[in-house]
Amino acid sequence: MSALKTQPRSAARRLVRNATALAVAAGSVLAVSGTAVAHDRPAHRASYQVDTAQLATGLYQSAYSERHHVLWTTTAVGRPPVTQSRLLKVDPKTLKTKAAYTPPVTDQATGAVEAVYGVAVDDEHDTVWTTNTRNNSVAVYHQRTGKHLATLPDVAHAREIVVDKRHDLAWASGFGDGSVVAFDTRTFKEKKRVKVEGAGTAGLAVDTRTGTAYATDLTNDRIIAVSPYKAEPRFIPTGDAPIGIELSADGRTAYTANQAAGTLSVVDLRKGTVTRTVTTGAGAISVAADHRSGRVFVANRGSGTTTVVDPRKGTVLADLATGPNPNHVTVRRGTAYVVDKSAAGADRIDSVHRISLTRSH
Repeated sequence: MSALKTQPRSAARRLVRNATALAVAAGSVLAVSGTAVAHDRPAHRASYQVDTAQLATGLYQSAYSERHHVLWTTTAVGRPPVTQSRLLKVDPKTLKTKAAYTPPVTDQATGAVEAVYGVAVDDEHDTVWTTNTRNNSVAVYHQRTGKHLATLPDVAHAREIVVDKRHDLAWASGFGDGSVVAFDTRTFKEKKRVKVEGAGTAGLAVDTRTGTAYATDLTNDRIIAVSPYKAEPRFIPTGDAPIGIELSADGRTAYTANQAAGTLSVVDLRKGTVTRTVTTGAGAISVAADHRSGRVFVANRGSGTTTVVDPRKGTVLADLATGPNPNHVTVRRGTAYVVDKSAAGADRIDSVHRISLTRSH
């Protein structure tokens, strides 16, 4: 799909959002639940279609597998001891669950399981990596069978995980002690650990060309850059309470979703400066980029929207309703998938939303 052409906001160019509330049985796909149209010329327009399905209770994050053409999502319900948690394999076309895997039990007396929260896919080794926040660990599962392969301990309040397939590393953030930890994706052995005192490491992104991992420091309004080849990290300022992070296709720019400010920061990683700040919505929590078009998607938990941004111009292209509490967004070839924690469906089911670009003349 081609990039959406926009001009600065004016009377000639406006955003139109039409949200339609539809009710269906859990697991079925809804019709268009929201559209946003950006006008650039009278004879040409681009719009975003949002398809929604009730999926499961306790959705947290998602990751796309190119190898199997599935969307992996994590679910966890309640506070410790968490007894309800599953790793779901979702059909991206129907938005229905193809398979569900329950993490191993960690306490026979309470029935507590090794609940999964963050998720990343390693298509090269046919595995799925998860963060087990309550258990201070990360885990590895086989993609084809869902078999639990390993639990790797000592990642304090593990939040997010990303895979660098070029360097065979999986990076995890330890929010509990300000750490960033790398594991070998072949052997599951720990390869590197950097701990920053007073930091609250949250979101993660990795530049597969240089091997550098970038973690948001929610506590100190900065990005922590960790190279596998350097002992000391580099610190780069960004917006107010950054939590989600993504990189541009060339790895020179970082985008952070800033939870306290409700903004997207565009950060020049070489210069170490914020070049643009775009207001997206209250509680901006997650960000993902479409590397073909350059568009950036920001999930705003407080405002219940996902905002589409042109980071080069610093303009908002669309603002889409994606459930009362969108929690995470991931992008695959121009299509964005947003999971929410609305508990708005039957039996408090959460939903998944698929955002696709449509064009009409």
